[in-house]
Amino acid sequence: MEMKVFVVGIGGGVGRRVAKKLTESGDEATGPVRRPQVGNELATEGISTVPGNIVTMSVGDLAGAMRGSDAVVFTAGAGGKDRPDATVQIDGDGPSKLAAAAELAGVRHFILVSVFPEAWRERRMDDDFELYMAEKKKAETKLVLTDLDWVIVRPSALTDRPGAGRVDLGLTKIHDEISRDDVADTIIELLRNPDLHHVILEVTAGAQAIVEAVAAIKGWRIPNAPAREALA
Repeated sequence: MEMKVFVVGIGGGVGRRVAKKLTESGDEATGPVRRPQVGNELATEGISTVPGNIVTMSVGDLAGAMRGSDAVVFTAGAGGKDRPDATVQIDGDGPSKLAAAAELAGVRHFILVSVFPEAWRERRMDDDFELYMAEKKKAETKLVLTDLDWVIVRPSALTDRPGAGRVDLGLTKIHDEISRDDVADTIIELLRNPDLHHVILEVTAGAQAIVEAVAAIKGWRIPNAPAREALA
């Protein structure tokens, strides 16, 4: 059955790959873009977009744009490279705004692309990066307290190498590297398994086929995840 997915970050490295792969498989992807040029480029690949972005769009605007979708994916990020306020607005507050819009639009399946907590801890990172890490954590803690069917995916350091179709996926992994292609394919496989939710997964390059890796998670996860009240 055709799946429709609303992607925030659709013009980015992972989001664009998710949208393109979904479109190529006969599904539908859409999402907001700030620059008309990006929307035009995506249109040539059969991907529709709406003007706007997570910062300027209201919860109602986002809900209207995603209404009728089967799932939402948040893969946008300032990456600690823009102004601190952009990091707060996008990485910290963006997922919560999108979650509120999803609840308003009646879209339950929500995948948040986050970051390994220990990413680059061996390096001396600047204050902007530390803010980025703190805001990513803030977004995770808020999402898990919603009533949505959420999945948090923490990829290790991203590369533009071609995907291998194989990963190491689980509750906790060693931070290394993974291609954006393989992250996108992992997200799509999770989208195709909406009964898998209320779980935080870390993913890096590995030896297990992505379909098998997700199936393995489904095989050992605890059914009937605790209610929000138990987590509060």
